Amino acid sequence: MRRFEFVAPASTARDIERLAREYGLTEQEVVEQLVELGMQELDGDASRENIRSGGDPRP
Repeated sequence: MRRFEFVAPASTARDIERLAREYGLTEQEVVEQLVELGMQELDGDASRENIRSGGDPRP
């Protein structure tokens, strides 16, 4: 398994902490689930091209 480091803005960190408390998860588990959901969302989506080109992946 590879490790990645993500430095979250304060507002994102607060959201991750809130979700962890709300669902009884660790912050690590929340981040892992959010990454997985994001990857699923990108599957088959043209947003992948924006990521490759450095653009904003949001529609």
